Amino acid sequence: MQRTIGLVIATFAFSSLSGGPVSSIDRSSYTVWEGAQGFNFNWSSDQGTQRGVPIDVAALLTQARGAPPMICSLASNAIRRWGWGDWDAPATPLAAAGTTIGDRFSDEFTGAQLQQLLGGLGSDDACVRELSVRLIGTQKPELVGADLVTRLGAPDAGLRAIAALGLGLVEAKNAVDPLIRTLRDQNVDVRANAAWALGRLEDGRSLAPLVALFNDGAEKVRLAAIGSVGHMDDSASSIPALIRVLRQDTSPAVRRVAAWALGNLEARDGVQALVDALGRDTDARVREMSAWALGNIEDRRGVEALGAAARNDAEDRVRETAVWALGNIEDRSTIDLLAAATADKSPNVRGTAAWAIGNVAEEGARAPAGLLRLLNDESTETRLKAAWALGQLEDPGAIGPVREALKNEKNERVRRALIRALMKSGESSQETLTQLLSSSDPKVREAAVRGIAGARSFDPWPWPQPRPRPFP
Repeated sequence: MQRTIGLVIATFAFSSLSGGPVSSIDRSSYTVWEGAQGFNFNWSSDQGTQRGVPIDVAALLTQARGAPPMICSLASNAIRRWGWGDWDAPATPLAAAGTTIGDRFSDEFTGAQLQQLLGGLGSDDACVRELSVRLIGTQKPELVGADLVTRLGAPDAGLRAIAALGLGLVEAKNAVDPLIRTLRDQNVDVRANAAWALGRLEDGRSLAPLVALFNDGAEKVRLAAIGSVGHMDDSASSIPALIRVLRQDTSPAVRRVAAWALGNLEARDGVQALVDALGRDTDARVREMSAWALGNIEDRRGVEALGAAARNDAEDRVRETAVWALGNIEDRSTIDLLAAATADKSPNVRGTAAWAIGNVAEEGARAPAGLLRLLNDESTETRLKAAWALGQLEDPGAIGPVREALKNEKNERVRRALIRALMKSGESSQETLTQLLSSSDPKVREAAVRGIAGARSFDPWPWPQPRPRPFP
């Protein structure tokens, strides 16, 4: 059942300066519908037009009180400050709602409005607290940093936790020492948010205190501390502690983020621990992240373990990430292994194997039979990656199979990739060239002309990337 909720959100989240609600909204631009997988959202308006809209803070907080958590979280999308991709603070007032906080909203507030927002941090209503801290998070640290630091010492643990969240959002550099002291707070949410905030500040003084939290009894705190250390450039001294966590922590989620941190820091000293985790960890998420980390470190010591995972792991996502890692390491001795992966039962693994072959093999290398078979794969993305890889190889022996595939291919992107592969492989048949140049599809004609103009004239198009890496 389709529900239009744009008007509801606009009413309490985007009130005009005079306090009156937005009078109308295009219902086609913001809709939510309910299906088997829960709620789905479609936002098609220009987010740039949201910035600079004046807000009546008093009306906003009044109308936020008692709003359903889902609606409140959606409204919060418009005022989140981006940073570190989509890694949000460990403890927020609406964490239980389970919805993702998205886009950023930017505005400047008067002193009176800032005081209203700071007062909202202590509200007994979660929606008011959430919107208050998100709006405060859009401000300059010199305007709100001191007030947030003061609240780190509040008797109420919830207020201390939200103050730490706010300091991380505004990235208040003068808050490093108070946040370090807050890492000893008795409350789990306060410690976790302080650790998260220190990671956003990336000050070397916080490294040792954060590493000390790797032994914290709360999983949430360990996750925040390890994630923060993994984002800090000067974290070489933390590598032994991260290795210990990967080997010994009882929480799969914590081991997973430790593997991510080792990979993000490109810690070559962590290769053996990652190899062991890839081969032995009982949790697929940890194995997947370990494979990604080995690929990101690009150390050939990980090739054997990655090959074993690509062949034998029971989880599709682990095999796929292992194949990606092999392609990223670019060890040409793995071509046969990658060719074998083109027969994997998972289309994601097959497609990533095709990409990896194109990334690893040298120009003029013979196209593996498995790669050629993928030209007829049921997956469009897999066919696209196979065609791209054949263009990278520039194997004249592939011209026949590519020509046959082009006769049957209906997808526009794949057809263009096949034309690219033909031209780069040395296609010179007058019949084929005439057919391509006479096509009723202007993009096919364009691809043919570009190909005839020179084999390098349209590199690296198309560039079908492998699927995204696993994030912590």
